[in-house]
Amino acid sequence: MSLARNILSGKPDVDAKKLTAGQFIEADADVILSNDITTPLAIDAFEKHSEGRIAYPERVVLVADHFTPNKDINSAEQVKKVRNFAHRHGVKFFDAGCGIEHVLLTEQGLVVPQDIVVGADSHTVTYGAMGALASGMGSTDVAAAWMTGKAWFKIPEAVKIVLNGKLGEYVSGKDIILYLIGQIGVDGALYKGLEFTGQALKELSLESRFTIANMTVECGAKYGIMEVDDKVIDYTEKRAQRPYSPPPAGYSIETDKDFDDLMEIDCSQIAPQVALHGSPANSRSVNEIEKIKIDQVVIGSCTNGRWEDYVKAAAIIRGKKAFSSLRFIVIPSTAALYSRMVKEGLAEVFLAAGAVMSPPTCGPCLGGHMGILASGERALATTNRNFTGRMGHKDSEVYLSNPEVAAASAVAGYIIAPGKIK
Repeated sequence: MSLARNILSGKPDVDAKKLTAGQFIEADADVILSNDITTPLAIDAFEKHSEGRIAYPERVVLVADHFTPNKDINSAEQVKKVRNFAHRHGVKFFDAGCGIEHVLLTEQGLVVPQDIVVGADSHTVTYGAMGALASGMGSTDVAAAWMTGKAWFKIPEAVKIVLNGKLGEYVSGKDIILYLIGQIGVDGALYKGLEFTGQALKELSLESRFTIANMTVECGAKYGIMEVDDKVIDYTEKRAQRPYSPPPAGYSIETDKDFDDLMEIDCSQIAPQVALHGSPANSRSVNEIEKIKIDQVVIGSCTNGRWEDYVKAAAIIRGKKAFSSLRFIVIPSTAALYSRMVKEGLAEVFLAAGAVMSPPTCGPCLGGHMGILASGERALATTNRNFTGRMGHKDSEVYLSNPEVAAASAVAGYIIAPGKIK
């Protein structure tokens, strides 16, 4: 079977005969996630339709990360509602400053291979990098999962993505996924499951794989999952909070025929990518872009907010200054990462370059706070979406890139390839 169907087939009460595209099934959820934006809606549905009991409190995780530290009275009231609910029902709750949900949960060892993870956030697909079947859903579906411990799925078509070739300099997972979205469009994998394999994938760091999985939803995918290898097992063994069963040794989709489509990508032909304003699908090589002046650079988010991302950005900007008229914002994605950045000197590199260091938060990614754009301003960000109005004023523009391109552009004051910074 495909990776996703293999996971589903191992769950109790799942009829393997129904694991074909278009079939509806119900399966136990191992992790049920929501945040300060989506949880209040789930609470309302839960309190209206339930008997007041969460079926499996140990599976529920609530994270305050989007509008925290609270940006206004409304956000403070929302987080208060979530906090009180969590304490009342004894579920895991990470308050403001703990971190961004999709970085925090893996860091905390709350997601393991073979899990089914559902979350009231579209970027729940991130956990596919760990060999988990992970998908976003609505707040009312999350409320139902709280009540029953189960979630419903319509089995998507499965698409095998084979990543071949050797990556070039300054190329990472962000460039691969932007390239893929640029090739197929924002609806090119609509309600399909993307399953990644290939030699280039094996050589990618787990951080880069998280980035790829995170943005599979940007081309419409229901999930984006990857094979479990020694990198995943090593990461999990150091963090797992509960027992888990990885796939059988040698389990692979390389020779599997249980797919509805196949796509091969020669990663050696991919240069560092930039998604021009308006859509992640507007991606092209940074070397093809004319000089585009920018007003702000943001490094962080659930897409590129992991240790490797900050290390790469720091290596580019070390000993340099951000452009004088540019705002340079660095957002550590978890408290633990922030502490490590301070201890190992990365925070000082960014501060010396003129960066503003934010507490862990989603911040400006969804137009929340900590870097909102005014009319006519442009930002280059390591985030995941750049639709009109996403980061502020409807007349502002957002461009997407990897952390190295972002750091180089912070120095230049316009979008530029890292290799061109002296």
